[in-house]
Amino acid sequence: MPLTRLKSRISPYWLPNGHFQSIYPALFRRIDGIKYFREKIVTPDEDFLNIDWSYAGGDGPKPLVILSHGLEGNSTRQYITGMVKLLNQHGFDCLAWNFRSCGGEMNQTARFYHSGATEDLDAVVKYAFEKGYSDVRLVGFSLGGNLTLKYLGESGVAIDRRIKSSIVFSVPMDLKACSLAIIEPRNQIYMHRFLNSLKPKVVEKAGLYPQRIDLKDHAMVKTLYDFDHIYTAPLHGYNGADHYYAECSSMHFIEPIAIPTMIVNAENDPIVPFESLPIDALQSHSHVTLLATKDGGHCGFRPARLTDEFYWSEKQALHFLTTPDYFPTIP
Repeated sequence: MPLTRLKSRISPYWLPNGHFQSIYPALFRRIDGIKYFREKIVTPDEDFLNIDWSYAGGDGPKPLVILSHGLEGNSTRQYITGMVKLLNQHGFDCLAWNFRSCGGEMNQTARFYHSGATEDLDAVVKYAFEKGYSDVRLVGFSLGGNLTLKYLGESGVAIDRRIKSSIVFSVPMDLKACSLAIIEPRNQIYMHRFLNSLKPKVVEKAGLYPQRIDLKDHAMVKTLYDFDHIYTAPLHGYNGADHYYAECSSMHFIEPIAIPTMIVNAENDPIVPFESLPIDALQSHSHVTLLATKDGGHCGFRPARLTDEFYWSEKQALHFLTTPDYFPTIP
């Protein structure tokens, strides 16, 4: 479907660029009224995932939205809880799952999560089917968006038709381009925030699996690329960061996607360069639409009106998920 560009401004004037639009919601937005019910499910490799349910209430079967968070996020991030609250109010049950090591406790196996670990998303989807859901939608943010698109592409036309549609935001579809972008001086604040969370996890995991994780190069990790090259790639079966990025970038999995899917990325996203998106491939796709916003930052999309409880991205997702014959119109 053709690339759709939203030319009108989303953000308030006092958030003048992509950095402010990304950082402000993460630091200052608070969502109340969400009541999660946690379950721990066992994965096929005998590890576990912590998953959090939030129910719409009322009688009768409900559609379910499965939400996948971003790098070092979890089910309590404001972009997850804001989406959950709005969708609950409009009749959707929600399942916000936490990646391995992100649900408040370290996972049991030597591995962690990563940008291409679709087997864990598959385990969550299958568990939802076991619970009786026959109408499932997928929502992903950043790394979780890449994971979602890769999962859909791997499934292709064989996808379980109980999965009806998907919408993803701020997706790093070219992982190497985004890893290199975050090294730039203007993006150091994001890189250091990620590394300050990731590096202690490796130390903890090395204490559990010293035969699998060697800390001799720990001090050499200065960038996200270093971390992926030294730890992420070898722990998950890849020959270095470049191999990991090539195998897991969702831009390579777009063509087979066979259900209605919308990708929403801001042109001023400081972490995901807009030129790194596979625009040509998306323009000729019959099931996938790229909606490009002029502003919004990375997983931001705060609306200009102070009285709006819900963000532009949440309203866009609701519009998409409740429109059977969808096309990217702007609510």
